[in-house]
Amino acid sequence: MAKQKIKGSIWVDSLFATVFIYLFMYVISNISAFKIFDAFDSIGQALEDMEMTDIAFSQLREPLPPDTSIVLVNFGPLDRQGIADQLKIIDKYKPKVIGIDSFFKGYGYGGTAEDTLKTLYLTEVLNNIQAELVMVAKVEQTDSLAEKYAGEEMYDYLYLSDSMFIKNAHAAIANLDTDAEFQDDIKICRKFPPKREVLGTGEEYLAFAAKMAELYDPSSTKPLLERDKDFEIINYRGDFVNFFDQSRFSTRFYALDWYQVLQEDFVPEIIEGKIVLFGYLGEEFGAAQWEDKFFTPLNTKIAGRANPDMFGPVIHANITSMILNRDYVDSLTETQEIVLGVILCYLNVLLFSFIYRNMGVWYDGATKLIQVIEVMLILFIIIQLFATVSFKLEISIGLFAVALAGDLLEVYYGVVRNAVMKLMDRVSKRKRKAPVVSE
Repeated sequence: MAKQKIKGSIWVDSLFATVFIYLFMYVISNISAFKIFDAFDSIGQALEDMEMTDIAFSQLREPLPPDTSIVLVNFGPLDRQGIADQLKIIDKYKPKVIGIDSFFKGYGYGGTAEDTLKTLYLTEVLNNIQAELVMVAKVEQTDSLAEKYAGEEMYDYLYLSDSMFIKNAHAAIANLDTDAEFQDDIKICRKFPPKREVLGTGEEYLAFAAKMAELYDPSSTKPLLERDKDFEIINYRGDFVNFFDQSRFSTRFYALDWYQVLQEDFVPEIIEGKIVLFGYLGEEFGAAQWEDKFFTPLNTKIAGRANPDMFGPVIHANITSMILNRDYVDSLTETQEIVLGVILCYLNVLLFSFIYRNMGVWYDGATKLIQVIEVMLILFIIIQLFATVSFKLEISIGLFAVALAGDLLEVYYGVVRNAVMKLMDRVSKRKRKAPVVSE
């Protein structure tokens, strides 16, 4: 490519070229919505659920020592009588907070007299728990609201355990953000809602993990609520201590399997004054089981994940630990991300315009080299920011614009700009040739 002699302001041309790049991306994204590129989507399917910060979670961060303020207890295969026995045993060791990540409905599945007696026993135990008791709820949309506000964070129904189980309990929402439409869909959990309001009642409910943290340390939720975010990114730090299935992250939370509690095979000190979180953690620790589990950024297989890695109660434990330690993930607002992406694109276009105008023969090689180095540098900064100071920099649209800038700038100068200039010349000539009408 020869050196280009182009008249006009490089600043203005760079501005129009940036607008052209973003318009091109908008058109492409809408074309993609019609599934035109499905035939080329095999790689995308493997990478669509990956974020660059996952690398910081799973590979760069060092595991933390156990958070001794939270202990997990596995329900395992126990029925309601077994769960009641667990609760009764744990409560006598004086925990400060007991959380139950499970719903209880009706009198059992069998409907027999035995099932009824087990349910009544569980009810009696729950209603006599001495610790602060938190039980899960879930905000949902009724069909009428979903038709009107589908996809929006508005809810008009609170799903709870039956009233006989929750007379002694605080209700708190266990909703997690997974983008899964159905229970059997792949559930990737990165965020949670700190609170939600139920329309029509005016009642507001804290997240399950936040409520446990508040009852344990009343001052802990103030920073969370002051952040006033619809969703908080979960600052994952680890899984439960599982001596049968160790990994580098299985060192964060102490956990008791179902039979350990029933046999009282633990030291009282790990329970007294602590948060004890009950829920399903598999048939037993170490069992190869993928049901009722979520994918998280701690999954060591970054792209094309094979198996989910974390049970729901452990996710709630991570959130509780994050709140108690005031250890949040910060990020830019959506508007700030867009502005930063546009500025980044404009600066690249300005540099590439200079090369195009003054170093034409070097253009293709120079721009490609700059793009590769720049994208790698930005990705490195994104990962290091997250790994070191828990700051999530999300500028994927801006990075995409940078990746397209070199080639689309040639299209702008070679086609768009020339077409616009010729059109303006024709309009100008017509104006000059127009007859002058005398009065």
